[in-house]
Amino acid sequence: MTPKGTAIIVGAGPAGLTAAYELLARTDIKPVVLEMSDVVGGISRTVEFNGNRIDIGGHRFFSKSDRVMEWWLEMLPLEPGHEDEILIHYQGKNRKVARGRPQAPEKDPDRVMLVRSRKSRIFFNRSFFDYPISLSPQTLRNLGIVRVTRILASYLKARAFPIRDESNLEEFLVNRFGQELYETFFRSYTEKVWGVPCREIGAAWGAQRIKGLSITKAVVHAASRLLKGDRSLSQKGTETSLIERFLYPKLGPGQMWETCAERVEEMGGEVRTGFQVRSLEKEGDRILAVEAVDRESGESVWFQGDVFFSTMPVRDLIRGMGDGVPANVVEVAEGLVYRDFLTVGLLVDQLRIQDREAGKGGRLKDNWIYIQEPDVLVGRLQIFNNWSPALVSDPNRIWLGMENFCNESDHLWSMEDEELKQLGASELESMGFIDAGAVRDATVIRMPKTYPAYFGTYDRFQEIRDYLDPIRNLFLLGRNGMHRYNNQDHSMLTAMTAVDNILAGEVGKSNIWDVNAEQDYHESVKVS
Repeated sequence: MTPKGTAIIVGAGPAGLTAAYELLARTDIKPVVLEMSDVVGGISRTVEFNGNRIDIGGHRFFSKSDRVMEWWLEMLPLEPGHEDEILIHYQGKNRKVARGRPQAPEKDPDRVMLVRSRKSRIFFNRSFFDYPISLSPQTLRNLGIVRVTRILASYLKARAFPIRDESNLEEFLVNRFGQELYETFFRSYTEKVWGVPCREIGAAWGAQRIKGLSITKAVVHAASRLLKGDRSLSQKGTETSLIERFLYPKLGPGQMWETCAERVEEMGGEVRTGFQVRSLEKEGDRILAVEAVDRESGESVWFQGDVFFSTMPVRDLIRGMGDGVPANVVEVAEGLVYRDFLTVGLLVDQLRIQDREAGKGGRLKDNWIYIQEPDVLVGRLQIFNNWSPALVSDPNRIWLGMENFCNESDHLWSMEDEELKQLGASELESMGFIDAGAVRDATVIRMPKTYPAYFGTYDRFQEIRDYLDPIRNLFLLGRNGMHRYNNQDHSMLTAMTAVDNILAGEVGKSNIWDVNAEQDYHESVKVS
């Protein structure tokens, strides 16, 4: 029997909108999506500014889940010029994936997926290094023979005498890269991202974000590329950090979720923006309704439902459940830590720095660059032209995104926009990327609670699960909803799995929590 009723979904990011679409496609449950902001997509949104578009954080569209890859291509088909099916390669096997639903290009030629090449490097000591680190001649020259010798010696020592019972991120990284390489490339950047020493971050973060990647695998990958010339899209046999091609919506990641929201409404669902959920009504082992405030009118509205999906921060969810929550659960929720994020967008006439690999006058081809320099605050640099030319209104200019990791309580977060723009231009000039006078336009975007942290009270998170999982009609989804560092495809899979459970009459939640907990896939140490 097909499930019926109403679903209240808090959040219109990848998890929330996927849940809404899956419910409409597979059940008779009508979803009502409540989104606090005025736009959909969560941190996967695209921000438009004076004709230029910003991808907050950079979102490569690839997944080792065939279900997700096919879902994306059904929502946004490949751009014209590609064959009707694309060949992907994984785990020693080949299979074809359909290019997506046919559409009339003259109707909306921009509503397509591009196939993009991935390139990202590290900028350290005013030089570029391969990412992941490789033992290339350029790397050896940049590091110098003394440091290279120390790196190799410490790596061999770490492999021969690993730290037993890894308890923190530093020990996790040292075991996989050696003390010297950790000190050179990982410690300062990771601490810039999280704002705390690596020894205070649990090893679980590393286990989730760096599954299986090592110097040895990087070398083997480089050799296999030379021998096999593998350029397939899904690349399931490749560690995520080594993937070299990906799909990308022509107008940025938000285009995927704007398209999905349109489909949801066309199919009979509702997507309401500007509604902030304030409280939940619970009775026994069920949620009955949520209270949301219309941010424009200030009116409080109660939404009743038969099933509820939450992608809101766990801390806010527990606060909204009132006085009936056990004291220990409240204590854990209040102790959860989030890292915030701001981007300074700079439009420049040209880059002063050139890419030696591209020859004289060569423009940088990187999608993003990890900034390891300790004398600047910026953590990563996006070059939006290289994600999609359509993100930049004037192809003769360069559209940059300077990413900074901070807390809402930091001075950086509270700086005036004009100060942040000037700081950004000054830092890029000091590193040789631009002339500050070449900046033609700029903007600042702040994103709170971008990264759920694996410290604070996170080691007691099971206490929250023990309270929430038995609530039969409540499903936690996505990054903030599960306080887990999910990529957007993992967030989508949590939603898909939740709908699978509803269809199967399965009340357990363990298979949802198992998404992104297996040792076969994830992003690298360098952050999303």
